[in-house]
Amino acid sequence: MTRFLGRRLAGLVAVLLATSFLVFASVYLAPGSPESFLLQGKTVDAATVQAIRTEYHLDDPFLQRYSQWLGGMLQGDMGRSLIFRQDVSGLVASRVATTFYLTLYASILILVLGIALGAVAAVRGGRIDSGVLVATSGAAAAPAFVAAIVLITVFGVQLGWLPVFGAGHGLAGRLSHLTLPAIALALSWIGLLARVTRSAMIDELAREHVQTARSRGLPERSIVRRHGLRNALIPIVTVSGLTVAGLISGAVVVENAFALNGLGSLLLQSVTTKDFPVVQAISLILVAAFVVINTLVDVLYPLIDPRIKLGGKTEK
Repeated sequence: MTRFLGRRLAGLVAVLLATSFLVFASVYLAPGSPESFLLQGKTVDAATVQAIRTEYHLDDPFLQRYSQWLGGMLQGDMGRSLIFRQDVSGLVASRVATTFYLTLYASILILVLGIALGAVAAVRGGRIDSGVLVATSGAAAAPAFVAAIVLITVFGVQLGWLPVFGAGHGLAGRLSHLTLPAIALALSWIGLLARVTRSAMIDELAREHVQTARSRGLPERSIVRRHGLRNALIPIVTVSGLTVAGLISGAVVVENAFALNGLGSLLLQSVTTKDFPVVQAISLILVAAFVVINTLVDVLYPLIDPRIKLGGKTEK
């Protein structure tokens, strides 16, 4: 375990280093210049433009800017926003809670409803299976922004059951304000996970050892839990890890639709205004979260199936 975690940690550092370079470079390859957004279309002399570029080190060599930025990130200094004129770490800290609670809420909905629907469809079959397949197909095909519009129109405007903007305060306030955004964010992923769970459990329940367990008179509930769901956990956990990791980037659309001040809305605003330091910091955070979650999934594999050894080898 120690060697495996050491290798994964080294790989994590290498991925983050490569990603940090790509993120830093790609932002500066975008058309336009940051000083044009700082000036807001005002006509100024060349000396003023040069003063702005000097203040933000825009004329420094690329590798020098990258090394300075990376060194600051390692020390917790994410730079200073070109638009908000304040530390990026403060901007991120003020919005990270909203994105965290939104993705946590959506993750719970995905894992609970996705696995439950898939398991019920696999076990019951017949009309229930057909109904789940139709419902999950529609859910999986619904983009987050379409789901957000429908939910806002029906449950927010017409019925008035739930608020449609803001993140709320306190536990009850956050739950009520984030329910519709979490459903919009989770809907398509619930459909995907339900279909994966159904397929994996049908395959496992059709195996010979399951038929043997039934012939011995073991309770069906025990067979489904121990031989069906447990043996199907590998593909379920794999898809779940990718789903949860992808929620953070998917929150961009949902946060803007529901006027949530999270990292997603801040990222979109920063891309529009070419606020380089903010874009770079949030992009690196998203990549780090994705890599860390997938590392945790790799660690879970041998705990689910002892035949799987850490590092990807499987015992015969």
